[in-house]
Amino acid sequence: MEHVTSSASVATDCYVGIDVSKDRLDLARLDQPNERLSFDNDPAGIRKIVSLMRQWNPARIAIESTGKLERPLLLALIDADLNACHVNPVRVRRFAQGMGLLAKTDTLDALVLAHFADKAGPRISTKTPEKRAELVELVTCRRQLIEARTAHSNQRLRTDSTFASKQLDSVLNHLEERIDELEKQIAALIEEDDDMRHLDDLLRSVTGVGAVLSATLLAMLPELGRIDHAPIAALVGLAPYNDDSGHHKGQRHIRGGRSSVRNVLYVCTVCAIRTNAVIKAKYKDLLARGKAKKVALIACARKLLRILNALARDGVRYKLQNVQNLVSEA
Repeated sequence: MEHVTSSASVATDCYVGIDVSKDRLDLARLDQPNERLSFDNDPAGIRKIVSLMRQWNPARIAIESTGKLERPLLLALIDADLNACHVNPVRVRRFAQGMGLLAKTDTLDALVLAHFADKAGPRISTKTPEKRAELVELVTCRRQLIEARTAHSNQRLRTDSTFASKQLDSVLNHLEERIDELEKQIAALIEEDDDMRHLDDLLRSVTGVGAVLSATLLAMLPELGRIDHAPIAALVGLAPYNDDSGHHKGQRHIRGGRSSVRNVLYVCTVCAIRTNAVIKAKYKDLLARGKAKKVALIACARKLLRILNALARDGVRYKLQNVQNLVSEA
């Protein structure tokens, strides 16, 4: 799901949490904490919830990611123009711990989600365009196959058994074929969509940015070009956070964010410090100032992301002489 600020009118101050399991949907309303409702997680149950939410018109309806079990309900609520929020279960659990709510049941989880909807103000979800939704699935599948190939390749290096080696070779050949087919399908899907094709062209005009990073950004970072540089860095997990207390000045560290984007961006940055004049100069300057190589690489990844964000924002191709103007803060 994409996340944007909703412009829908809100008739009530009602906040709702819905805990999703395979067979059941547990619903709690913040202003009526003792009233708990339960519905079957099937089309009939979802229709009942949508009808009820239309009556209540809540300010926010919080639903956790639950291995895609939540998708039918979430899409139904979005189609009904209701303020559904697709929220991160890790954030919700930490929120519950912060409130001292350590017990965990489906009905309690629903109430925690309602509290989260009120206090945390999660962003309202909108329906992901069909082609981008398919691109997300393809890019995710490719990443998982790459991880499987890496695991099997490592196992192959440590295997002494002739029979096991043959089996692993067969699996690796099969994975290579599937990855190749996925990459062709990803390229064809991007080519079919005018908006994705245009943005892909802008992103790949940057030296060091190839098909994998471009497809990953198109699929996993729809906010690219729509928000400022600092928030986009935080979304990807490249924003450094302070570790200071009193007189102690700790080393800043990056944390959180979308690791699937950050990992690909990091690999491309390793390439860019050799091939991209701007990133190469940035890397050398940081090293000359005594920065550790890993710190310099992260800073360069952040710089590369800012460039890509600016290109997407302004709808222009990469030009070396315009980079500084592109990435300068407003």
